[in-house]
Amino acid sequence: MVARKRVVVVIDHSSGTKHAMMWALNHVAGAGDTVTLLHVLHPPGAAASSTAAAARTSSLLADSLAALCKASKPEVEVEALVVHGPKLPTVLSQIKKLEASVVVLSQNKTSPFCCFFPGGAAAGEDFVERCIDEADCLAMAVRKRGGGVGGYLVSTRWQKNFWLLA
Repeated sequence: MVARKRVVVVIDHSSGTKHAMMWALNHVAGAGDTVTLLHVLHPPGAAASSTAAAARTSSLLADSLAALCKASKPEVEVEALVVHGPKLPTVLSQIKKLEASVVVLSQNKTSPFCCFFPGGAAAGEDFVERCIDEADCLAMAVRKRGGGVGGYLVSTRWQKNFWLLA
């Protein structure tokens, strides 16, 4: 009997999300495995109309990425999951609840201006690092290499920014 993997891809509205998802499909998920697209929304706040709009936008994002997954690799089962909560604890609890084998995150390029904007790119990098360190399974951050070089930069608990030419 072959063990089936559950690959969780943490998605958001960043440009790297699609690359991380496609990398997971091509390099981690195989026939019969399940890919779960996980989008975490901030807990509902005071403005109910903006929360409802964010939920609709999030559902559209998750559904469109799920359709792309199914079209790209039909032998992989795909599900989309949108949950509310503080991002890091929610992702870590969902990883545990789903019994994930591998988690793939988008790793965005550090902006030289991130230090001028509180909670900007530095907060995103901190989230990715903490997810990698605290996940109960293998967690990988992936960023498509730019500048015509090709390949991906992959970070894990043991190796940071490893260049994978694939």
